[in-house]
Amino acid sequence: MLKIAVIGLGDISKIHLPIIQDNSNVELVAVCDIDETLKTTVSDVVFYTDYHEMLEKETLDCVHICLPHHLHYLAAKACVEKGVHVFLEKPLARSAEEGMFLVDLEEKYKDIKLCVSFQNRLNETFETLQEIVESGEYGKVTGLKGLVTWFRPKSYYDEKPWRGIMKQAGGGVMINQAIHTLDQMQLIGGEINTIRGSIDNLFDYGYEVEDTATANIQFANGATGLFFATVTNATNSSVEFQVILEHGKLTIKDSILTKTNDKGEKERVIEDAKLPGAKFYYGASHSKLINHFYTCIENDSQDYIHAKDAQKSMEIISSIRRSSEIKKEIKMEVYQ
Repeated sequence: MLKIAVIGLGDISKIHLPIIQDNSNVELVAVCDIDETLKTTVSDVVFYTDYHEMLEKETLDCVHICLPHHLHYLAAKACVEKGVHVFLEKPLARSAEEGMFLVDLEEKYKDIKLCVSFQNRLNETFETLQEIVESGEYGKVTGLKGLVTWFRPKSYYDEKPWRGIMKQAGGGVMINQAIHTLDQMQLIGGEINTIRGSIDNLFDYGYEVEDTATANIQFANGATGLFFATVTNATNSSVEFQVILEHGKLTIKDSILTKTNDKGEKERVIEDAKLPGAKFYYGASHSKLINHFYTCIENDSQDYIHAKDAQKSMEIISSIRRSSEIKKEIKMEVYQ
């Protein structure tokens, strides 16, 4: 039975903890947070305020890191150096430069697994969309569209100020809310040649990170991509992801995949499982990815989302930000 711990008991841990506790093949043995008022979050589990102490005292197989972005690398490094596998919440890091530290860490400690939480790759709609694209049923990909239109009030940043500080968050809507969509775009579109991006703040909250971003993406295979993300919408609308092909289009909207042929005939294909509660728009595939990663640990499989896989989205964000700064199209920034 795998022994599991969680570092960070903030919002996202509320998704991780029930999944861990529902898995009869693993045991949650410890949790850690600097806020001692969270000590009663999980009963019958050892509580720590220092993860270094936890790693010294507990015998662990896997640690879930659910911390603010600026702590991802340091916590992951501490776990990996102790020989403990890591399930790391997105994003990989605060920047593409810092992301490379985790890629290098993964390369150095080849026996230790580090999985990054891009759970939307396992949504039923996206998995089916990938299968259809790869089948060639509708020909080659000619275009992609990714739209994320959510809402975050000022209190979202006020309650946890790190979210609005560039040095701690590494950015706003791109890295925090829309990174899954960027990840999916590069999975379907492939290698990127150039990006023209623009980022801005439409709400005058007074924080450093962007609340709106848009980009035109030119893929190496000739396809074009439109990316738009904002947290200034009136509500949290479903993400829209569309792939345009030579002989039709595939669209994920309201968590439903539809396919439309070149005659305009539209067919409903599959619908995602939904996360219960108000944050249904997060998607419900955390459970699939977490439990799959546990299986990878037990079977010593490499079939999970590695740091090097997650680094690609960091490079896209870096390129959009750089392009916006100089107000020009740039070549995709790839870090070695």
